Amino acid sequence: MKSQNDTPLPPPLPLPDRCARVAEALAAAALPPDRIRVLDASARTAAEAAAALGCAVGAIANSLVFLSGGEPVLVMTSGGHRVDTAALAARWGRPELRRATPEEVRGATGQAIGGVAPVGHPRQLPTVVDESLVGRDRIWAAAGTPHTVFSTTAAELLLLTGGRLLPVGP
Repeated sequence: MKSQNDTPLPPPLPLPDRCARVAEALAAAALPPDRIRVLDASARTAAEAAAALGCAVGAIANSLVFLSGGEPVLVMTSGGHRVDTAALAARWGRPELRRATPEEVRGATGQAIGGVAPVGHPRQLPTVVDESLVGRDRIWAAAGTPHTVFSTTAAELLLLTGGRLLPVGP
């Protein structure tokens, strides 16, 4: 497999335990779980992930957890975008969105900030997928740890998460 700039990616390595649930979710959706890659460099931020993968920051799908009415929700946004929580809550028809604390993120997903995958959580979270991800042939999402990612598309993210496509900015 190659990065978007045709740089070879490292070969697949044995996956950390937290990635097994992600691989299971991919397989359950008839998507190849061998898309998961373990990186030498950290992919904790969109900028770090883009540098490690040799792609644009906008091709990174950040998994951000918020609380809305006391319920954890997931927002999959392009690494090049910021979430306008008031605008998104209004578009989504949800109560105010508040960024989850690290403890709340781990409780909702079983994963730590910087490695939160769109799937593989104890239960499926209500999800929004940033509409700006639609135009990209390949995007990268975290796979359960800050050193693991998998390649996907916006259409696959919608399928995997049961999410809703919305703009996340102003």
